[in-house]
Amino acid sequence: MMALNSEFIGMQTSIVDSTNKSLVGMSGKITHETKSTFTISTNHGSKVIPKQHTSWKFANDQVINGDLIAKRPEDRIKVKA
Repeated sequence: MMALNSEFIGMQTSIVDSTNKSLVGMSGKITHETKSTFTISTNHGSKVIPKQHTSWKFANDQVINGDLIAKRPEDRIKVKA
C-alpha cells in the first residue's frame, strides 16, 4: 500500500475523478511535482494538473485524494506514515 508520504515522481498515474471533468481519464508518468501540482507526461505532451479536487489512481490500483497530498514534496515526505 502506498503511503501519502511516498515519492511520486516516476510513477504512472491516471485521474479517476476531478472537479474539472475534462481531466478524468488522463494518464501518464509523473515527471515533476510542486506543492499544488503534478506534471505528467502523456501521449499528448506534458500536462500540469492541480492536485486539489482531483483523485489520482496509481499502478497498484490505490486511489489517493489529491487534497491529502497537496503539500510541498519535501514537507510531505518528512511526515511519518
